[in-house]
Amino acid sequence: MLFSRKRSCAERGSGGKSGALKAKRKSGRRPAASGRPPVVEVIILAGGLSSRMGRDKARLRLRGRTLLAWVRTAARATGWPVRVIRRDLVERCGPLGGVWTALRRSRAGRLVFLSCDMPFVTAELIRAVGTRKGRGVFVETGGGAGFPFALDRAAGGEVVEAALAARRFSLQLLAKDLRASRLKPSMADRDRLRNLNTPADHVEAARGAGLFLHGV
Repeated sequence: MLFSRKRSCAERGSGGKSGALKAKRKSGRRPAASGRPPVVEVIILAGGLSSRMGRDKARLRLRGRTLLAWVRTAARATGWPVRVIRRDLVERCGPLGGVWTALRRSRAGRLVFLSCDMPFVTAELIRAVGTRKGRGVFVETGGGAGFPFALDRAAGGEVVEAALAARRFSLQLLAKDLRASRLKPSMADRDRLRNLNTPADHVEAARGAGLFLHGV
């Protein structure tokens, strides 16, 4: 294992990548469960600090349901299995902590990542990312590479591990390291990719939620 559950990126020593790989080989993985692993699995990251919101974003309510519930509904509509990461194995590394956790826990060949604070995302958008070829695929947002994004587990694992060891926690840097392709959403889909990061975002979303929420 790259980091112990009780340590954070900020607390990590200077052992470097070679030490991380040695620790990983020593600890090993749990024996795989019987049965064929899924080809694609959707991962919802819900283990962040929610510092800008000031409270757990996954539990915020919108039209009578939590943000996490809205995202999970869209993810399940893809027909792919869904996993929620509520606690990162390595803390304070931004979304890469959750990505690493998913790579350690999932047996799927390809993982599609969602944030728990994007209640307007649709199954169609998730599937478009998950089915696009390439070892890494990111949606192109106003800020660059963003959610949803997909990684091939075999290729992505080494890149994410190297990024954590080098303290490169940005999704932009991860997309660059992967040489990932970009999926440009249509104008109609851009509003569906909104993340609710602040109380103001939450209030604004509540006012116009009925225009975008699936099933409303």
